Amino acid sequence: MAPRKIIIDTDPGQDDAVAILLALASPEELELLAITCVAGNVPLDYTTRNARIIRELSGKAEVPVLAGCDRPMTRALVTAEHVHGRTGLDGPDLPDPVLPLAPGHAVDHLIDTLRRHPPGTITLCPIGPLTNIATALDRAPDIAPRIKEIVLMGGAYFAVGNVTPAAEFNIHVDPQAADIIFKSGVPITVVPLDVTHKALVTRARNDAIRAIGTPVARAVAEMTDFFERYDRTKYGQDGAPLHDPCVIAYLLRPNLFSGRHINVEIETTSELTMGMTVADWWGVTDRPANALFLGDIDADGFFSLLTERLARL
Repeated sequence: MAPRKIIIDTDPGQDDAVAILLALASPEELELLAITCVAGNVPLDYTTRNARIIRELSGKAEVPVLAGCDRPMTRALVTAEHVHGRTGLDGPDLPDPVLPLAPGHAVDHLIDTLRRHPPGTITLCPIGPLTNIATALDRAPDIAPRIKEIVLMGGAYFAVGNVTPAAEFNIHVDPQAADIIFKSGVPITVVPLDVTHKALVTRARNDAIRAIGTPVARAVAEMTDFFERYDRTKYGQDGAPLHDPCVIAYLLRPNLFSGRHINVEIETTSELTMGMTVADWWGVTDRPANALFLGDIDADGFFSLLTERLARL
């Protein structure tokens, strides 16, 4: 079977970086057509820099990296340096990137790529705010039926919020963009905090990655060491959630996950709950299902997959 064609839309972020590496380590199953960058965890200048650093660390110079939107569609940008550090990739000492960005804007690239490929052959994997993809759908509504699926990291139900009491970071940064996505009619799979908070980077799991001994593995271990310090303190758990790689793991091993097809709406008017994913998990409304909302993960299976694949790079 031919590998699944994907585009990763991202705001790296240490966990975004691990997601990119997992995809690049899995060429038999996934063909990464491009990495499109958006402002989120840190401003766009840093997210584009970080994506290029990770591309060069992986040795996959052929994958284009493009700069996209530098702010949400209608709101001021909220960033997360308090979690990811000043650069977004604090932790390992990695060299500055040598290869440039690909020419053009990420939104135009998304539109052109979807129009150029046969319908239903490209999966979009947003692991940051949804600004680039929503802007593409807004500018070119004809691309919606051409998208095979959107598999996104964002939102929460039982885990509620991580940036406000009600909202997960990626959705909160640009709730208007998320609203466009969930109303688009495109098949959607949501990997929320309910899943990622069960994918904890414990000391033993990180030691297993570090023990691979390659430059990639050492960098990942140092990234997660840095990333962990915030969430360990915040949640009081034996490890920190490794959010974004769960999207790629779902594409590789969907049997590691379980969830329900439900209706998901995005709060866009109340500042108190702005960006909340109102997930009808219990089916208490008559609103039609518009997403597969994941709720559980085989964490040991996930980390076994991640460790095995990182060893390939």
